[in-house]
Amino acid sequence: MQILSAAEMRQTDERTASHFGVSSLDLMHNAGTAAARFIHQQYPQAHSILVLCGKGNNGGDGFVAVRQLIAAGRDLRLLLLAEPESLFGDAATCFAEVLPLLSGDALLIAPDEHTLHGEDVLASLHGADLLVDAVLGTGFTPPLRGLPAVLRELLPHTHAPIVSIDLPTGWDADSNAITNDAAYRSDAVITFTAPKSAHVFGSLTRGPIVVAPIGSPDAAIQSQMQLHWAGSAKSIAEAPRPVQGNKGSFGHVLVIGGATGKAGAPAMASLAALRSGAGLVTALVPEQIAATVTGFAPELMVNSASGEPGAPAENFTPRHLRPEFLSPWLEKISVLAVGPGLSRHPEAAAFARGLLTATSLPVVLDADGLNAFEGRTDLLRGEGRTLVLTPHPGEMARLAGCTVPVVEADRVALARGFATTHQLTLVLKGWRTLIAHPDGRVAVNTTGNAAMAKGGSGDLLTGIIAALLAQYPNQISETVEAAVCLHGLAGDFAVRAQEEHTVVATDLLAHLWQAFSCRLVDADGNTWLTGAASR
Repeated sequence: MQILSAAEMRQTDERTASHFGVSSLDLMHNAGTAAARFIHQQYPQAHSILVLCGKGNNGGDGFVAVRQLIAAGRDLRLLLLAEPESLFGDAATCFAEVLPLLSGDALLIAPDEHTLHGEDVLASLHGADLLVDAVLGTGFTPPLRGLPAVLRELLPHTHAPIVSIDLPTGWDADSNAITNDAAYRSDAVITFTAPKSAHVFGSLTRGPIVVAPIGSPDAAIQSQMQLHWAGSAKSIAEAPRPVQGNKGSFGHVLVIGGATGKAGAPAMASLAALRSGAGLVTALVPEQIAATVTGFAPELMVNSASGEPGAPAENFTPRHLRPEFLSPWLEKISVLAVGPGLSRHPEAAAFARGLLTATSLPVVLDADGLNAFEGRTDLLRGEGRTLVLTPHPGEMARLAGCTVPVVEADRVALARGFATTHQLTLVLKGWRTLIAHPDGRVAVNTTGNAAMAKGGSGDLLTGIIAALLAQYPNQISETVEAAVCLHGLAGDFAVRAQEEHTVVATDLLAHLWQAFSCRLVDADGNTWLTGAASR
């Protein structure tokens, strides 16, 4: 699913009408109907509903939603922030269609600030079970002004949930900002055709963000931004496994990492790989911690790297790159996951750098495996091989030779530039993790939550990526995107099972099955960018 700019969304609507015969009025009818269906299904107990409408196309969607919700038996009121005579085009048509259904006090007209503060409006705002925001949508350009700005000041004093049609009023569709204090509060967002930048980068709501199809065929949806939604790739992990498959059919992951005092990281990466469908998983760790890692799961195989004669190894060293050590370890391995718990010891860093040169196997490089290449990114060359890097912003700053604020200032450009320069796949973790590909495409992941900001979460992601690469070696882009999406979904299910402060990384393992089972497209064809775990 492509991510569009506001201008590209307008062009998509125009192309849909001119090339595919779906008029703008049809699109408005379809949008309002989709919004009404979403509201009807997600808020079955909300009997009294107040729809807040502006005079533009967003208001037109709201008029259609009012008509459909009345037909569904709900008690509807419509608050129009304009004189009816000022409506035009499709919005005027849809208002005329709903007007005969609005009897008595069901229609509230507030063309000025005085009327907006009137007793009838305030009583309706405070008496509603649900508010629907159809004031301003994708066509909005900041700043928020006039009656929409006045109405915003009234909303904090209301207690009913708010469903936003298209966008919460006050959000610029092209914004990459995470927060926006000038926008309306929102408990759910339903938009149409394709997400815009604000839908994937902004913290619009703590509730779901859903994209509904309204009649634009794929051929009409075109973008030059080279941005798409990572969740579309999850389907790769939804197909049933071949009934004739055996453990050798699903790949063998070798997790290389660990050091004295750091047994948990390689163990967690290995457990995540096991839970994500790899046929075999082996952890290769220094001899000093091998017994500890072995105890994590009976299904996990463990190889130990010995130290100098007579002494157990505390960390990896260049000695372990010798063929007599390395060749047996790498035999029949599908994917390497390198770095969890490796330590920043200079010898361990030299081992990581040498390992990347010593083998052409697919590699997922994480944690101290990444730190080993600080100042040596010339060695990170992905041409002709599968190389996936999974840095958090601090690790990315070390690789890029900059600061974390510089990384965060334009994450898309930095990730895209690094991935194309080094011809590798870069997973830049954080709020809305990015997956940048060697060809310049960037996927944005919208699953996950703040409860996952705990030690060990990244180790799990490394294992999930490695496991999926082992199973789908010829679909690298989709595989990495699917892994990131699944990791976030497991976190979303985990936080629904308990309180976000108490979630620890290994809790995600217990919810991976739900992540794999969850479908991000519902029976109505709506795509759930966020909130799928709450369905």
